[in-house]
Amino acid sequence: MGTAVNLLRRRVPPAISGSLFPHTPFRNLKPITSPNPFSSSPPFCATISFRSFSWYSWTAGPKADDKDSSPESDGSGEGLIHVGDPGAGLALLGSELDGAVLSEAAVSDASWYQYPVHGVVSLLEGFHDFSGLPWWVVIPTSTLALRATLFPVLLLQLKKVGEIARLYPKLPPPLPPPLSGRSYREQFLLFQKKKRELGCPSYLWSFAPFFIQFPCFLLWMASIRTMCLDHHPGFESGGILWFQDLTCYPHGVFGPIFPILIAGLHYTNVQVSFQTFKVEKLQGVLGLLARYYKLYLDVLAIPLVFIGYCVPQGSLVYWVTNSSLTLFQQLCLRSPYVRKKLGLHDEKALLHKSPTESIGEENKGPLELQISAESLSAEKLLDFALEELAKGHQDSALPLLRIATEKNPELPRAHVALGQILCSKGLFAEASESFQQAIPKIGQEDVGLLSLAYFGAGVSQIWQGNKSEGIEHLKRIAELTEPENPMEKACYYRGLVMLGSTLFQQGEKIEAAKYLRRAAAYDPAVFAYVKECEEIGEDQKKQSADSN
Repeated sequence: MGTAVNLLRRRVPPAISGSLFPHTPFRNLKPITSPNPFSSSPPFCATISFRSFSWYSWTAGPKADDKDSSPESDGSGEGLIHVGDPGAGLALLGSELDGAVLSEAAVSDASWYQYPVHGVVSLLEGFHDFSGLPWWVVIPTSTLALRATLFPVLLLQLKKVGEIARLYPKLPPPLPPPLSGRSYREQFLLFQKKKRELGCPSYLWSFAPFFIQFPCFLLWMASIRTMCLDHHPGFESGGILWFQDLTCYPHGVFGPIFPILIAGLHYTNVQVSFQTFKVEKLQGVLGLLARYYKLYLDVLAIPLVFIGYCVPQGSLVYWVTNSSLTLFQQLCLRSPYVRKKLGLHDEKALLHKSPTESIGEENKGPLELQISAESLSAEKLLDFALEELAKGHQDSALPLLRIATEKNPELPRAHVALGQILCSKGLFAEASESFQQAIPKIGQEDVGLLSLAYFGAGVSQIWQGNKSEGIEHLKRIAELTEPENPMEKACYYRGLVMLGSTLFQQGEKIEAAKYLRRAAAYDPAVFAYVKECEEIGEDQKKQSADSN
């Protein structure tokens, strides 16, 4: 049935989704218990552009032990450069050049993501110094500011996706449908032309959250994690309640609170996201992928609990705040009142629209008229019926095909599609009549559709018990030329296999082997049946010879 639908369709709706925190090469990260976590800092040239925000962030404080590490403090004095030495100036110059080379190497080895991380850290510290708020307030407030900044982009993306959902049923498929006779290039150019005419936005808008929101989440997360691991000033006492020290990992009796909150918010967000449509109603590959994707997101909540124990509490404050804002945003955007105020399409109206309503949608300006199925042309009805049939909605496609065949009895595809539905419902007599009405209307050059009509007529006759008439229809397939299109070829050889199988059941083993041998050229697995037919046929010949 699936192959037949693919062969019949002219228009196919387009198919509808290292370490998390990179190590910082500029700093020598030390354990939390390190007595001097600021012993290393990035080169001056790597941080000069950020000094307007903070000086202390990128320069280490004076070391208490500097005098102990000076050359004069070394009692041995071995290998030291004395001021009176004539080569002292050259040696000192050489050491300065070596230091410059090392600094330049450090800058050249810096990863590209260090610069945006440093920028976010400076921004957070600047806001902290300006407001005087504790860090446990600064982190959620900055998260709210980030989401508010990204909201216009999200709003634009939702509007574009709504336009795509409204226009995509009117677009031809980007790939050529079976039996269309178009090349991939021609079909794609037709798709692009129609897309420009309708003003349909790019499909890349569907992936905008992945390219915009997800990188921002990682950037903010990595920046706060860097501040935690570097024991940023104020982080060790910048928390509240059970998370006083933002540099520590979750521990103690209240340690599981953040990990469980993160996993619970993730699971809730997934359920709310998938409530806008029923995954079970999606058909075909798209429905299978959606079900597996939702299952993956549901199961992901379990490892998130353990991942939460490996993230500093400062980063967990950001993570919980971001997930809470995501849930709040989703709940607000589900409200029809909010969507209307923001100029978004009503999700429920788009998703629960009946087939007749979607059929009646035409571009009529602000007031879109609902056109009844009877007022549409037979060709338009056939297109909509094939789309419904491809989605698995046979009950919706059946009345449309009946109206189409009544309006224009010269549409062979409508008769074949109608026969397919009637066959699946067990109405073999009506199905056989539909197939036989389609056969004389199909040109000899349309081998794929013709073989499908012969196949349906033969099968419907065989299931009625008229095996001889069914075999006659199936033999017509063997008289056709082998098609070149892969989909048409598969249908062609399927008819030969059905013919060979029916002949085998009728006891005509030698003739069955002849047709099965032709089908084996396409599918080598059929050779097993060919061999069986030939062996039984040889035995029958020997028995007949012995009896004579």
